[in-house]
Amino acid sequence: MGAVGSPQGGGGKKKGKKRKKRRGGFSLDMTPMVDVAFLLLTFFMLTTTFSKPQTMEINLPAKEFDVVVAQSNVLTLKIMEGNKVYWQRGENPIQFFSLYDTTGGKPGISKNFKATVEGQIAEVKQEVGQDVLALVLKLDKKAKYKNIVDVIDELNLMKMNRFSIAPMLDEDRALVTAFESGTPLTPEPPTKGGKK
Repeated sequence: MGAVGSPQGGGGKKKGKKRKKRRGGFSLDMTPMVDVAFLLLTFFMLTTTFSKPQTMEINLPAKEFDVVVAQSNVLTLKIMEGNKVYWQRGENPIQFFSLYDTTGGKPGISKNFKATVEGQIAEVKQEVGQDVLALVLKLDKKAKYKNIVDVIDELNLMKMNRFSIAPMLDEDRALVTAFESGTPLTPEPPTKGGKK
């Protein structure tokens, strides 16, 4: 089988004594070692756990699912290029804060984000009598994907589960551009079906 042999040893003269020649060779059976190696290989293959990919679960509503929410109860966050967030609730004027806090050590989500969301929840609760604020996230094409992931993580930490992701429209970009130029526009109330 798996035997390893050694060449026959030759006898040499040492101090005048004659050594006898070895007959036959040295034999080592490798079968048990190969069996153990395959058993170990099989054991580690079966017991190793691979790292699971880190994913974020987002539950999407059905296509015909339609929710009617009063415009004054909707907080819209427009996430733009450069980690800028423009927000407004209902027909109130648009406002701005930076998404990340760069002061101090490791940059993280700005304290303004949490303060804004919690402040708007409290205002709606005071006006309506219950917590009915809905959040709409709009991400610009030039913004980073990391921004929306960080925002959703922060909302999950805040136990805010009433939010949806909507496309950034030209009207939204026009509002942001007008705000940046110093002549804020008032948003037009949405019409049914998106038609004017």
